[in-house]
Parts: sequence; C-alpha cells; structure tokens
Amino acid sequence: MALLDRAIVRLLPAVPKPVVQRLSSRYIAGPTLDDAVRVVRRLNAKGKLATVDVLGEDVTNADEARAIAGQYHDVLARIDDEGLDANISLKLTGLGLELDDDLCRENLEAVVADAAARGNFVRIDMEDSSTTDRTLQLYRRLHAEGHDNLGVVLQAYMRRTQSDLPGLDNVRLCKGIYIEPPELAFREFEAVRASFVRSLEALVAQGSYVGIATHDEQLIQESLRIVRDAGLDRERYEFQMLLGVRPDRADELVAGGHRLRVYVPYGSHWYEYSVRRLQENPKMAGQVASDIVGRVFGR
Repeated sequence: MALLDRAIVRLLPAVPKPVVQRLSSRYIAGPTLDDAVRVVRRLNAKGKLATVDVLGEDVTNADEARAIAGQYHDVLARIDDEGLDANISLKLTGLGLELDDDLCRENLEAVVADAAARGNFVRIDMEDSSTTDRTLQLYRRLHAEGHDNLGVVLQAYMRRTQSDLPGLDNVRLCKGIYIEPPELAFREFEAVRASFVRSLEALVAQGSYVGIATHDEQLIQESLRIVRDAGLDRERYEFQMLLGVRPDRADELVAGGHRLRVYVPYGSHWYEYSVRRLQENPKMAGQVASDIVGRVFGR
C-alpha cells in the first residue's frame, strides 16, 4: 500500500487543476471567505465548532504578509457579524516569520488584539521543525504580555514535544504531518501514538485546555478514557478534526456530549495546499484516492 500511495503522489502534478479542485472540495471550503462562512454555518447547525484558516503561508514580501493578516481581520469581522461559533487558526510563515521577526510579531499582535476585542481566539499552527523554537518563543512572549486568547499546536511525533509542554495552557495536540529526520521525529506508528497519549496525559495533568486533534480511532478511544478518568468538564477540552474527514465519527462525538471543532481552510492557494499536503503525507494521498474511488463506485 505504501508503494501505491507514493505512486499516487508522483502522479499529482499530471492531474489537471480542475480535477484536483473537484477532488479536494470535500477538504477545503473554497477560494473565498463566503465559502468558508457557508461551511461554518452548516457545521454550527450540526452542533460543531469551527476554526477558519486562510491558505497562503508561502509569502515572499511584507505586503503579502500584511495581506494575509488583513484577511484574518476580515474573517474575524464576519464571524462576529454573523454570530458564528468559530475562531481562527494561522501559520506564522504566512504573517512573515521567514521575512522579518518584527513584521511577523506586528501582524500577529494586531490579529490577536482584534480577536480579543471581539471575544474571539487565535490558534498558532505549528509548522516544520525549522520554525518550532521561534513559534513557541513568540507564543510564550505574547502570552506573558497578557494575550490570553491565544493558543499553540504541538506535534506528538516530535521527540522534543514532552519538554515543550510545561507552561503551555492552551494546546492543540496532533500527530504531525511534516517530513522530519528520525533524530527529530518518531517514525514508528506506535511510537507516535504512545507519544500522543503521554503528551495528552501530561497536558491534562498540568491543567491545560487541550484540543485533541486526531482521526485515529485508537487515539480517540484513549483520549476518551483520559478525559473520563480525569473527570474533565466538557469546557476544558475539545476534539478536533479536518473538514471532510470522518464526519460521521464527529457526529457521534457531538452526540456523546463532547465539543468538536472542525478545521476549515479556504483561499486562493487551495491548489498549492492540496498538492503539498498530499506530497508531505503519501498515506493521506492514498486515503483520499481510496475515498474517492469508494464514493464513485458507491454511486
């Protein structure tokens, strides 16, 4: 199966762009903010929360970084105006992290302040290992300055994650998707799972609010056990899933009384996002292809 997954990835550049768009439409809201708002409204109607992400982390100049920040201000305004139950998730590279530290901080502070004024929340996504230290430093700095409507992401497959946990009071915990060398990241499937469980247990023990971001049924079951054993109130944690992935399981979690948030990406860079994510995770490419084939033959 791994060979088939990699073969699918190699074929991606040859797939016509309209075909990629159609195939990825289940996992991306669309190119516009209106598309994202429509999806969030539908999710809210089913009792689900949302986090909106503006696609476009590969900025090349300060104007592009400020434009991405401007789009997040637009997202916050629409969430506020339409009374949606949603927050935002952003990547620091999209705000200029690789261009200038001061530029990135300026953009981030402005977005966080706007969110706070509207009673909303900002999640800083984690990217590849070259940005981990700077991401955590900026998060800790803003949090120490009183920005308490701010959270960060940790990736369980990184060997350093256990040492990064202390002092973080709002964390999305996921497995991790970027390709990293074995000296930095666990490669074995069960080792990643074990790290996820240890990290979740530590976060719960230290009183952090945690977003449990996984589609892995074994980890969902382990997470339910940890939450139950700790006697956590439902306001102290939430499950998180990607748009279009295991929606039936998400419905079951909501029906079980758990908070469930769906990651809703949108933007004009949908093609780059789709191809890059599938290239970074060949197994996901295989899963998407299998899902598509299943839907076609199902009809």
